Amino acid sequence: MSHSSRISSFGAVGVVAMLALLLVGASVGQERVSATAEPASATPSPVKPEPATESAQQPFADLVIGDGDLLQIRLYDVPEFNYMVRVDSKGEVSLPMIGAVKVLGLTTTQAEQVIDKEIKDKGYYNNPQVSVVQHEFGGARGVSVLGEVEKPGVYPVMAPRKLFDMLSAAGGTTPKAGREILISHRGSPEKVQKLTFSSDTDKQMDINVDVYPGDTVMVTKAPIVYVVGDVKLPGGFILDKSNGLTILQALALAQGATTTSALGNGKLIRKTADGPHETQVNLKKILAGKAEDLTLEADDILFIPRSTAKATMQGMSAALQTAAGAAVYRF
Repeated sequence: MSHSSRISSFGAVGVVAMLALLLVGASVGQERVSATAEPASATPSPVKPEPATESAQQPFADLVIGDGDLLQIRLYDVPEFNYMVRVDSKGEVSLPMIGAVKVLGLTTTQAEQVIDKEIKDKGYYNNPQVSVVQHEFGGARGVSVLGEVEKPGVYPVMAPRKLFDMLSAAGGTTPKAGREILISHRGSPEKVQKLTFSSDTDKQMDINVDVYPGDTVMVTKAPIVYVVGDVKLPGGFILDKSNGLTILQALALAQGATTTSALGNGKLIRKTADGPHETQVNLKKILAGKAEDLTLEADDILFIPRSTAKATMQGMSAALQTAAGAAVYRF
């Protein structure tokens, strides 16, 4: 083999050897990296959780704590201080280290502040962060739906519900229901919330507010006027406060007077502080536009008497018709 051939052959062998060494080195390096790296499934280091926001920890922040409520009381960053306690008949909860704490009638935020102060005053922690959450409502497990609804009663709920949902659960309103709804909230029974149904369909959902366990919903009765006496459909008719109702409109709701009525001797009976007050009403003049068509008020009674003369004439006419019919029958 020539000198140049040996050099070429050696060069080829050397290149192959160099490549083999590089591959081996890369494999060894990869094994070392794999050996020193942490497994993919290794448990991550614990992360200190952030304190829960007010909305996250208490969905019923507007409710006050009542008798029998079940509360979860926690101390941030102190896992062992995590207790489920129920408010006793005295309105207190009993907690380790600090004993009995009065929480009845407080909001959860106020209860947190009271417990914070107790822990500080006893020297356990300088800056405690207490969380109070209502999990159950002991003495107020339902919403009372009363008044002009088909099925008045107490309906059990454990969370806020919409007003329309509660009215639906009570079977809806009766035909005598008014436009006004009164809501007495558990947290502030002295402040009654007054809502009014709107005739505008776009605004009806504005009164679909939240009601809470312990609240009372009262559907008021609509003001009614009564048309009685010699009319075709005597009875009570709902008075729409927004539009009002006049004597002639009330007479129209009663489908008008009969042919035997004494329209000139009508009476309007109205309740006053001194008792019922009677006013003469001449419907003949009102129909002719010669007298004022008075506006009625709630509980007014419009009485249309029967005319004796007209009734006698109708009786005579009926007798004559009967006699004539009998004569024709005999013939």
